[in-house]
Amino acid sequence: SDWSSDVCSSDLTPTSFINIQTITLQTSATILMEKKLIVIVGPTGVGKTELTLRIAEHLATPIINSDSRQIFKEIPIGTAAPTKEQQKRVKHYFVGNHSIDDYYSASMFESDVMNLLTNKLFIDSHIALMSGGSMMYIDAVCNGIDDIPTIDDQTRTLMKQRLENEGLERLLEELKMLDPEHWAIVDKKNYRRVVHALEICYMTGKTYTSFRTNKKKKRPFDVIKIGLTRNREELYSRINERVLTMMDQGLIEEAMSVYDKRNLNSLNTVGFKETFEFLDGLTTIDQAIFKIQSNSRKYCRKQQTWFKRDDTIRWFHPDNIKEIINYIDDRLSD
Repeated sequence: SDWSSDVCSSDLTPTSFINIQTITLQTSATILMEKKLIVIVGPTGVGKTELTLRIAEHLATPIINSDSRQIFKEIPIGTAAPTKEQQKRVKHYFVGNHSIDDYYSASMFESDVMNLLTNKLFIDSHIALMSGGSMMYIDAVCNGIDDIPTIDDQTRTLMKQRLENEGLERLLEELKMLDPEHWAIVDKKNYRRVVHALEICYMTGKTYTSFRTNKKKKRPFDVIKIGLTRNREELYSRINERVLTMMDQGLIEEAMSVYDKRNLNSLNTVGFKETFEFLDGLTTIDQAIFKIQSNSRKYCRKQQTWFKRDDTIRWFHPDNIKEIINYIDDRLSD
């Protein structure tokens, strides 16, 4: 090019080349920091799916799903995953891309999303869009997560057998002895967290606490968080109706198709636990529906409590689409 010819014919000193290189690196860093990740959060049933589709169409960008159960391809009804029609409207990542047999975690999600952003989405555009209600998955991408080792199959199988044979109380006693610091803060009714801490202890010979730094990682992009909220009566009514819709869509049949794998961690979730109880003859269908609705509302409250701790979230009612889009456009022009 003419520019390269001028450079080659100039009497540039080595210092000049260094200055050019420095300016280039600084410019690249500035461009990198202009990348924006828009994150849509909110409790179950609030209306994230349709709103996110509208925003994605406005921005001409795909959607990164951050719902930890919608990644499993066998259970789209019970997880309210985006339909085929919705996925035709906008390309989605991390929807139905794993089997319920697969082990998957927030740290794996962090790694996969960061690779997608760095090597694909932020090359094609300066904007990316993520939406979901799984708190730890969202935090993993926005703030980073501790680099805790992945558990090998042998250790996972062993601890699963011990939980079944010895019970949670016995494992809690063992955790208190091996890692008293984590025992003091762990949710003692959540067997998954207790077992996971012990898995780390046995596999690494170190305490689970030693891997927890809780340090926020720097990201090469800005995060714009938008929260969706409704009043309690409105939200609970939507949750109750959504459960009835799932039943009409075939939740019972979907649960039957995975019934022989009901002990998998991927199926230890609201909607399937209660439906399995019905299939086991422990409840009636009406009781199962009531329990799914009740437990969904409990999970909703848990999500709300988690999100309220984040003062970087700007809250909107999902019906205020124009206001939300205007806010996004303003933030993108900052």
